[in-house]
Amino acid sequence: MEITIKQGSLTEIECDVVVVNLFEGIKTPAGATGAVNSALDNIISEYVIEKDGFKGKFGDTYVIPTYGKIPANKVLLVGLGKAEEFDLNKLRHLSSKVIKKCKSFLKAKKVCSILHGAAGMPAFDCAKMIAEGTILGAYDFSKYKSKKEDDSKGIEEFQIVELRYEIIEEVKKGIETGTIIAESTNFARDMVNEPADYMTPSKIAEIALSIDGIETKIIEKDEAQALGMEAYLAVAKGSAEPPKFIHMKYIPSEIPVKKIAIVGKGVTFDSGGLDIKPASSMVSMKDDMSGAAAVSAVMKAVSQLKPNVEVHAIIAATENMPGSRAYKPGDILKAMNGKTIEIDNTDAEGRLTLADALSYAVKLEVQEIVDVATLTGACLVALGYMASGVMGNNQELINKLIESADKGGERLWQLPLYDEYMEGLKSDIADFKNSGSRYAGASTAGCFLKEFIEETHWAHIDIAGPAYIDKEIREMSKGATGVGVRTLLNYILSA
Repeated sequence: MEITIKQGSLTEIECDVVVVNLFEGIKTPAGATGAVNSALDNIISEYVIEKDGFKGKFGDTYVIPTYGKIPANKVLLVGLGKAEEFDLNKLRHLSSKVIKKCKSFLKAKKVCSILHGAAGMPAFDCAKMIAEGTILGAYDFSKYKSKKEDDSKGIEEFQIVELRYEIIEEVKKGIETGTIIAESTNFARDMVNEPADYMTPSKIAEIALSIDGIETKIIEKDEAQALGMEAYLAVAKGSAEPPKFIHMKYIPSEIPVKKIAIVGKGVTFDSGGLDIKPASSMVSMKDDMSGAAAVSAVMKAVSQLKPNVEVHAIIAATENMPGSRAYKPGDILKAMNGKTIEIDNTDAEGRLTLADALSYAVKLEVQEIVDVATLTGACLVALGYMASGVMGNNQELINKLIESADKGGERLWQLPLYDEYMEGLKSDIADFKNSGSRYAGASTAGCFLKEFIEETHWAHIDIAGPAYIDKEIREMSKGATGVGVRTLLNYILSA
């Protein structure tokens, strides 16, 4: 599906579906909706609104045949809800609803749409949100279905039609940016939706190497051992799949305004190790590399958006399996920064891989580090599927990430990192244990990670809840969501 911009009037465009809108409470539509209403002999105002009771509530739709009065075959009227409550995030959500309706119900090939929201919001932002919502809403992972929907029945073109010539260039730029962000999010969704026997550490490394404009180094097992990455390598010991430590780097053409590192948890399947998970908890554990997918997708987008920021992406990719050489409760491991860890639970493996990934990132001498990880079930219990937890050692960075998430339609909720949480990680024979009390689990895990940061500004985002959902939420369908991609891109682009 291609998203384009055309200067002109919706009443003169030939397509399968024309999309217009209506705010709640409006009886006589104006603008492009008013023009379509007039061309259709006031059917929207006199019949759809007055006689059939269409209210314009957010997300409500009404399909109107045109009977040849305009070149389009049908008009899709969508409700924007109350004008004072409409914002860019709602526009993204609305756009996903529109494309799903046009794709599944109306079976359209070409859809033309008004530039929703442009009367009160910047044209660039509106076009960006429409592109994001349209691409995210049209997403479908059907690679492994033997009977696929005929591609000829899919939407081939989505065209924004705008009468004002002076904003066409801004709309075009918005479409381009929104398309890159949404396609990168879908790139992450594809990675997570793949089965674990395909999306192995080696496959993640292969994907990283394939991203144009990014310098990528793969640190193999022997080199990782020489670097002192005992914590990360211990997790890999029980698997037949070789671990891959991945370092991707983007360097802008000019002197960068900032140097940052983004770290993604890359456990491609988590059985729990010898402390094996129950079957019901293991079903979706292919999603334990959602952080790795997110940072890979961010680097793909960064290579196209070209911000003036030096960005390093770090992934310690491995499986956590209960093989004959698997690490064991009671083992003592030394991380790359020299700190020792007593293994209390082999199912607290993500923080071990991150311990070495964060230690590695610190040595890059960046100004800020942000890690993204499906780290704790405790965060899912605390926040559900609607938000990720965020914590760190620098409030300004945390605030910036929360703002970036809000802008991207993702949600972050700050959790504390009280020193007292480390009490539960005390060990008699090592610097600390890798897991502790069942209470405040997300914050306790964050306190553990903090031990590998030193003085660098750092934030940890626990995406255990929204990374993989069991039902549709806003613009995201069931399955992988690519959570973190939009937050991290907005954070990088605002540097």
